[in-house]
Amino acid sequence: MVYHSRIKVRFCETDALGHVNNTSYFIYMEEARVEFFEKIGFEMNANEWQFILASASCDFLDQVRFNDVLLIETAVSKIGNKSFHLEQLMRIEATGKIAAKGHSVIVTYDFENQKSTRIPEEIRAELERHPAASSI
Repeated sequence: MVYHSRIKVRFCETDALGHVNNTSYFIYMEEARVEFFEKIGFEMNANEWQFILASASCDFLDQVRFNDVLLIETAVSKIGNKSFHLEQLMRIEATGKIAAKGHSVIVTYDFENQKSTRIPEEIRAELERHPAASSI
């Protein structure tokens, strides 16, 4: 199942050329990732947090401007022993054009002991319920 987030571009996220600065896409992906975790029932408490971002990439496909609304689809594309991959597709709401595609690798992590850990079975089971569609 793919989850959808909606983000309206603020003026401060644009650059001198009038389009969204490339760094803002990573903020959008993070916001959608956190919303995805909340929607599937993961605790959003810093004291209980058990994920660390190991890698993030973004392919920029179309320009996005101030006041555009992005629809971000987030889904799980791979689950390993200690990590899982998320795919994110960002569309411009008004046109339906794909603006960007993002990919991130999330590692389950024990912050107290400063090491990666196996994905707990209850988390694995929930992630398995949210596979990426072929369109992402």
